[in-house]
Amino acid sequence: MSTGRKVIWGIVALILLIIIAGVFLFWRYPIAIGIRIERRELANAGFQKTTLQGPTPLVVWQAGSGPPLILLHGAGDHAGAWSKVAPQLTGRYRVIIPDQPGHGESAPKEGPLSLGTVLAGLNSAVEQCSGGQPVILAGNSMGAWIAMLYAREHPGRVARVVAVNGGALLGRTDVSLLPADREEARKVMALLRDPGSLQYPDFVLDDVVRSSRSGPIGRMLATGAEMKTYLLDGKLNEVRVSVDMVWGESDQLLSLDYARKMQEQLPVARLTTIPHCGHSPLRECPIAFTAALKNVLQQPPPEPNPAPVATSSEKKK
Repeated sequence: MSTGRKVIWGIVALILLIIIAGVFLFWRYPIAIGIRIERRELANAGFQKTTLQGPTPLVVWQAGSGPPLILLHGAGDHAGAWSKVAPQLTGRYRVIIPDQPGHGESAPKEGPLSLGTVLAGLNSAVEQCSGGQPVILAGNSMGAWIAMLYAREHPGRVARVVAVNGGALLGRTDVSLLPADREEARKVMALLRDPGSLQYPDFVLDDVVRSSRSGPIGRMLATGAEMKTYLLDGKLNEVRVSVDMVWGESDQLLSLDYARKMQEQLPVARLTTIPHCGHSPLRECPIAFTAALKNVLQQPPPEPNPAPVATSSEKKK
């Protein structure tokens, strides 16, 4: 065989080896590979990654100009969850996407993770990235919970809240977010997506089982007793900032009934639903969700609820 052919076959063999290695890594670590892809998408869209200093260093991605819009991911997720949506918003807003504490590249990297620590991270992002302007907070799942808590504590710093399939009420207690095996993971993930959407293959479900207990969700559930003190059941009328709820209708973890219960209790709230979409519409149906989010943000805030449900303390009066 000539030297030229040997070189060509050597290159072909190397390419095949790289492909095989890539396929193996994706099969073995699909969640980690997906995270890298989404974060690269943010970078390719012009988002700059910086680290905010404070009691808990926080990694944030920023791009665009205009009123500050902070996008908050859910538990166990990271800033890249917004990679299909955020680039469509930078023409109108200064978009700020933190890796919430204990998630993505933000500290703390290990140990129990309290909701108070996550809330403090949002406070750092607002103080260091808002330029002193009231911020728009849009959060998915736990991100919506954190947004409502922050708006309740700091109404003067928040222009409005967009809660995406999440909130500060107690949800289902019959679902474990720490599946013990593939079949448990399959049942949990089925609750999160529309039946017509592509379902997760077995190797992804296996990775969910491997990563959940040692990841942010497991670390947060280790502080479960403390987390209950941050629920706002019977206290939602203390959230005086206007709240838009954008909801995937197929969500079986936090259903439309959950959203309507929040709407009844909030002083200023409006519900927009997205058909054929589940708990994380920013990933499952990003085109429809982006259109809904843009539409909500371009509308005036909703009208006040004429009769929000009273808190327990008000009922006693």
